[in-house]
Amino acid sequence: MNLSQLSATEIALGGGGLVVLIAYVGLIVVPAWTSYGRWWERIGAAFMTLFILATLVGVGLGIGFAIFWTYSQWG
Repeated sequence: MNLSQLSATEIALGGGGLVVLIAYVGLIVVPAWTSYGRWWERIGAAFMTLFILATLVGVGLGIGFAIFWTYSQWG
């Protein structure tokens, strides 16, 4: 796929997703990983961060859906 075939919305969503992934790894996974010394503890801590990610995605989807649902009242 050629980059010129993508719309501005697709590029913005892809860039936003990349920023979120970098922030998730840098701000959540790395501190959880470095908090423990044994390998199995580190893997467990990294796995548990997936629950944090799921919660953050769920909250974001909920807020986005609420905005979408009530958008006609604003405009």
